[in-house]
Amino acid sequence: MSKQRLFVASCIALVATSMSFAIRGDILDAFEEEFVIPHVTGGEDVEAGDPALQDKLVKTYAGHIAGVAFFSFGLAILFGGPLVDLLGMGRLLRLAALCHCGGTLLTIFAPNFWVLWTATLIIGAGNGLVEAVCNPLIATLYPEEKGHKLTVFHAWFPGGLVIGGLLAFGFTKIAEYGQFELAFNWQCKMALLLIPTAVYAAMIMGQEFPATERVAAGVSFGGMLRAAVRPVFITLFLVMWLTAATELGTGEWISNIYKDVMGREEGILALVWGSIIMYVLRQFFSRPVHKIAPTALIALTAPIAAVGLFLFHHASTTQSPFWFFFAATLVYVGVCFWWPTMLGIAAERCPRTGALGLAVIGGAGSLATWVAGPVMGRINDAFGPDRCLQIWAILPAVVMVVFGLVYVTDRARGGYEMEKLTTR
Repeated sequence: MSKQRLFVASCIALVATSMSFAIRGDILDAFEEEFVIPHVTGGEDVEAGDPALQDKLVKTYAGHIAGVAFFSFGLAILFGGPLVDLLGMGRLLRLAALCHCGGTLLTIFAPNFWVLWTATLIIGAGNGLVEAVCNPLIATLYPEEKGHKLTVFHAWFPGGLVIGGLLAFGFTKIAEYGQFELAFNWQCKMALLLIPTAVYAAMIMGQEFPATERVAAGVSFGGMLRAAVRPVFITLFLVMWLTAATELGTGEWISNIYKDVMGREEGILALVWGSIIMYVLRQFFSRPVHKIAPTALIALTAPIAAVGLFLFHHASTTQSPFWFFFAATLVYVGVCFWWPTMLGIAAERCPRTGALGLAVIGGAGSLATWVAGPVMGRINDAFGPDRCLQIWAILPAVVMVVFGLVYVTDRARGGYEMEKLTTR
């Protein structure tokens, strides 16, 4: 077993996961034209000659394509976690590669809307299995530096967004030249996902995977369940909904809001810029920031995210791209370490929860993103795009208070302390 090889393979698998989100977001308009519009106008959902209703249903069905990936992503994490110990990490990661490959090919050759929907569901399941396997794998491989290694691993989610986004953007620009249109169409963009999938599938071939930390320590299934109802774990589960909704909910809407309030098209660059910030900070600054207690790290960065979200209103009233990107910078700096740090705290403070615990925390984050989308849409409708993100600033404010209290409580008991499991 090569620890470094398994770690690198995990990172590449996460690149495949985030590239799927970036590329699908880029080609969603092509899905609308090729699959959604024929599905709506060819069925019984609308009456002929009602373009307004057709337009509304087109966006509704396009939303089904975008949303089903998050749905299967969350479910695969939740159900994949307990299966890690039963089936083994290697089998599940190979199944993830099969889902990525099969779902991508099914998307490319999809004949109709429901086949495309099914293909997206399969890719989302592959994404969830990567998260379900790789988090406990890395915690097991590096028991003395779980928080740091999980942060470096999760640097490749924004890293993959940048890779997928820039490649898709480049294909679009090349396709604008008429003679290259077919060679760089949406199917070719989708096929890019096969590259990291093939790489990580090859890297794990023939590799022996370790037993999870919980299993190696002889903690029973019942002991795992009892650890999952401890107050510290329940607190992490509940706060994960807020941290994930702040991070990924903002990411889902930032480009759309920029277009609405600025009347300009370069909002996607705010997402790319934010992803670059998060990659750099997670990859190169993880070790120094984890010298402080992770609960303090989240409590101290939450106000930065809150101020950034609050400043979006100022950016919209001044119609200033500078202020918009400045606000986005603060948000992404603020939320950068949250997702991997939440997983790290679960692995360090609640190691007896094992793969199930990491799956529950990761699944909560994924489902929070699924819920955050329509909630932010309702806020947008009710108060306007210029107020939507300002209201969202309530979430990091609550996170700051909760983790501030947890940090103070830990200090009163002697400070943040990892719980270590001894291999039997």
